[in-house]
Amino acid sequence: MTYSTVRPHARRVFWLTAGAALALAACSPPADKKAEAPAAPSAASSPAATGPAADKFVMPQVPAGDYKLDPAHASLEFKVNHLGFSHYTARFSTFDAKLKFDPANPTASSVEAIIDPKSLTLPSPPAGFKDELTGKAWLDTAQYPAITFRSTKVEVTGANTAKVTGDFTLHGVTKPVVLDATFNGGYAGHPMDPHARIGFSAKGTFNRSEFGMGFGVPAPGTTMGVGDAVDVTIEAEFSGPPLADAKAPAAPAAQ
Repeated sequence: MTYSTVRPHARRVFWLTAGAALALAACSPPADKKAEAPAAPSAASSPAATGPAADKFVMPQVPAGDYKLDPAHASLEFKVNHLGFSHYTARFSTFDAKLKFDPANPTASSVEAIIDPKSLTLPSPPAGFKDELTGKAWLDTAQYPAITFRSTKVEVTGANTAKVTGDFTLHGVTKPVVLDATFNGGYAGHPMDPHARIGFSAKGTFNRSEFGMGFGVPAPGTTMGVGDAVDVTIEAEFSGPPLADAKAPAAPAAQ
């Protein structure tokens, strides 16, 4: 897709996926999977035997507490359908998130995220394209310098999955958005990384027209334009409380 092939109304709506925040990075891990009795117990079976799903994921021993995003290991991408021919993909490069995490009670966890809309990053943009998208007619970063997500509910859906609902604010409009989150694991710390670390993946979809961004949405029954649905993909690692037995750095040798 080249700039010359994109109609003006189509070119100008790509930025709108800013609101996919991430939550970034913004989802909470579920609790341990409860034990399930096997369908056909044998003499060798114990009352605590678990089903196959529990064998695939074991909640790591990570501490509860406050976690902050590691921006070096995080990404926030979005896709929109272009004319029915492709899924245009771009990203935001500057965002932050903080997470209150409780592995024993995931539903009590919460996350807040903020995106800098000026950090919109486009693939091979022609001169002036980004300025157009971040200007007053569209993203209007001068009036709306931040896009935010604040979780309101965490619902455990599996051994390491959850739905995270939050208030998403884009271009002055706030509406609920749901992210499907996967807890990828973590550890309490490591000699080379003496803080707890946890990682998540999340996906979500919202309609840009619900946030006052309906320009260029194809007419019913056609694909001529840029699709209403914005698909968001988030990868994020968070750094948490220090390792309990982490040693302080050695004092410098006397000169």
